[in-house]
Amino acid sequence: MSVAGVCHEPRILIVGLGLMGGSLAAALKSRGFEGEILACDPDEGEIALGVEMGLIDSGGRELEALLDGVSLVVLAVPVLAMEPVLERLKAGLDRAAASVVVTDVGSTKGVIRDCVERVFGELPTNVVLGHPIAGSEKSGVAAANPALYTDHKVILTPEPDTDPVALGRVYALWQACGAEVLEMSVERHDQVLARTSHLPHLLAFSLVDTLARQDQRLDIFRYAAGGFRDFTRIAGSDPVMWRDIFIANREAVLASLDDFEAGLKTLRTSIERGDSDALIATFDRASHARRYFGTLLSQTSYQAEYHMHSHARVTYRVKPGGQAQGRLRVPGDKSMSHRSIMLGALAEGVTEVKGFLEGEDSLATLQAFREMGVAIEGPHQGRVIIHGVGLHGLKAPAGPLYVGNSGTAMRLFAGLLAGQDFDSELTGDESLTKRPMGRVADPLRAMGATVETADGGRPPLVIKGGAALKGIHYDMPMASAQVKSCLLLAGLYAKGETRVREPAPTRDHTERMLNGFGYPVHREGDTCWLEGGHGLTAGTIDVPSDISSATFFLVAAAITPGSDITLEHVGMNPTRIGVINILTLMGANLAFENEREVGGEPVADIRIRYAPLTGIDIPVEQVPLAIDEFPALFIAAANAQGTTRLRGAEELRVKESDRLQAMADGLAILGIEHTMLNDGIDIVGAQQDDSPAPNYTGGNVDSLGDHRIAMAFAVAALRASSEITIDDCANVATSFPGFLGLLERIGMSAEEVRQ
Repeated sequence: MSVAGVCHEPRILIVGLGLMGGSLAAALKSRGFEGEILACDPDEGEIALGVEMGLIDSGGRELEALLDGVSLVVLAVPVLAMEPVLERLKAGLDRAAASVVVTDVGSTKGVIRDCVERVFGELPTNVVLGHPIAGSEKSGVAAANPALYTDHKVILTPEPDTDPVALGRVYALWQACGAEVLEMSVERHDQVLARTSHLPHLLAFSLVDTLARQDQRLDIFRYAAGGFRDFTRIAGSDPVMWRDIFIANREAVLASLDDFEAGLKTLRTSIERGDSDALIATFDRASHARRYFGTLLSQTSYQAEYHMHSHARVTYRVKPGGQAQGRLRVPGDKSMSHRSIMLGALAEGVTEVKGFLEGEDSLATLQAFREMGVAIEGPHQGRVIIHGVGLHGLKAPAGPLYVGNSGTAMRLFAGLLAGQDFDSELTGDESLTKRPMGRVADPLRAMGATVETADGGRPPLVIKGGAALKGIHYDMPMASAQVKSCLLLAGLYAKGETRVREPAPTRDHTERMLNGFGYPVHREGDTCWLEGGHGLTAGTIDVPSDISSATFFLVAAAITPGSDITLEHVGMNPTRIGVINILTLMGANLAFENEREVGGEPVADIRIRYAPLTGIDIPVEQVPLAIDEFPALFIAAANAQGTTRLRGAEELRVKESDRLQAMADGLAILGIEHTMLNDGIDIVGAQQDDSPAPNYTGGNVDSLGDHRIAMAFAVAALRASSEITIDDCANVATSFPGFLGLLERIGMSAEEVRQ
């Protein structure tokens, strides 16, 4: 959304009262602009119509005569008509206010900057070039639309010596029209707009002209479907304006046309050869890229785009009480979903993934591999087809690889990309840019990689290609499956043996999955290792339900009298069942049914019924095995009899949030007694019996954008005395799309509020 602003200019002169200039005047008038608006246009009829419509106060054909006392001049004339207008402006500019500012609306900035420099001998510091990204196929002041710029972007291209006061006044002008104002260099603007605006218009003009010259043109247009009409609508735009734009931005337009023609040639070859794999790779990559990049720019949810809705700030409101009964299957394991895409892309052949988690982070990983040239079909209802390119088949991405909120993806990608021939950059959302990456950067450097980080060892990560990696023997200072996996993936490209020793057991999905793809990984005691130089062979992967996601429903049943929940097809990897072990020690009533092995991973259905819980001292060796499940376990502790003590969990402070502090703050709001420590927490639970009486109050909790904090406090409402409101819940989509729907299924009442 744009930021509302107020424009305090006493007198504005708009030169060129067409669609753009007329809409600017209309927007200002409709939003209560108190100054005077004048217009200059060679067509007296347009001036008269503008006055009649109430858009301008007065105007005329002679520019110099209208400049008296003007504080802001907006040039809204065709690009190739700009220079003579600037000559006239210069001749009369001394009649304007001493602090006059000049701006424009042209869609090519390089040519206009050159014009200004030719006329004035330099680019004056009070000239701020700009381009509103808005328009219509209509033209003239009669088409003026006061909402044309609302929630649209306006790009300003200031120079280093541009007067900041002048820049601020142009910002205020466009914000007063409801626009979002951005800054960009002139060169970057012209390159970007050539591809995103100028090229599409050129193609639309060409397509319509080609079809209109055919004998069957009447039938072609008569039977054209919505897609044709949508794409070719812009061919109805002002021909003179677009002629000027194409000529003015010639070099950038031709460069973008060259890229397009190369892509079109590739598609033609694929069609001629009947190469269905190449076609699906292009179409699927384009389809998902459109969703993906659109959501990044609009700051909406990528997952939401798949379900055709958007969101900004999300709040959960969960009513107190409810039941905890039912049989359900939670989404696929996030850790395995990430790894299945990564290893499938590096394998030889076609890999089919079932049960893929269609959450934000996993989709970001999938898109990153598309950007590196991997053909990927789906996801469609959890099914993904990956056309592997082999260990050395990835291609350089066009820009930074965005991994959303996922520390797992960033750390694993760092190892994988350290062995590539091309340079790469890894970036993420605001939360991820605060998380430490030195723990992977340092050992990668020891392997010979060149890895640059931001201050404090934080993202973005810049990785130089072409490094000759060598295997190392690395003793991890703290237990981390992400660090271990990063080094093993780098080891695929390293000369010799890469050996990693962990101080405590961590999840071993990477080792298991590498072995499943035919790449030998060995383990002895606390150490695993592999030799570089082998290859991966494609196969089928069935991703089990994520035990981290299942945890919220395990805790829901564990704290609610009368509960009975069965969770189907849950991954029971021995390095992930810390939550099972801890709940069992607390007295939870758990049973395992239909135990089996799927793709090298143990799987079972878990049934849990209510039984009173007792506070415990959590065994230190269980901490790494349940590190992601502690937010939910804290809620279990709050409903247990006695005190639950956690130590050795400092890793919780560097997750998506400082989870120890965030949970402690939320527990305090609910009135739950606790004591914080540097590496843990003591939680004093409520006295339990078999009645569903509340154990604490409700309240308003801030999740700090941490999906697991949000879901933990949603479950806490089962034993609250009043509603729990949880702020900043949008990131739940990163790991658990459909979470609130499953809460409803087990008998809770929750709603999502979007702002």
